[in-house]
Amino acid sequence: MATVTVDINGRPYAVGCADGQEDRVRLLARQFDNNVRRVAGDVGHVGDLRLFLMAALILADELHEARLASPTDPAPAAPSPAADPDAGVAEALNAVAARIEKLAQSL
Repeated sequence: MATVTVDINGRPYAVGCADGQEDRVRLLARQFDNNVRRVAGDVGHVGDLRLFLMAALILADELHEARLASPTDPAPAAPSPAADPDAGVAEALNAVAARIEKLAQSL
């Protein structure tokens, strides 16, 4: 397992990911950072946890809308972890979520 340090809203976060997924995690982190900074510009600095939550909700809404716009797969079967090319990304996101929860508990 690799570790990547990403910057979100000017703060570094160490994220674990599958070997070979480092560049993808960095790309996703840059996209997430752009969303967090956009939210911060709109609402001001309300704390990292709330900024992250708002940015995550915006991304979830965009994903939901994208899925509605392209219903080519009406009910895809759950892929096996070995066949899922995004498994490393999911693992990275889980690590980020755990980090956010840990930060929230320390506040």
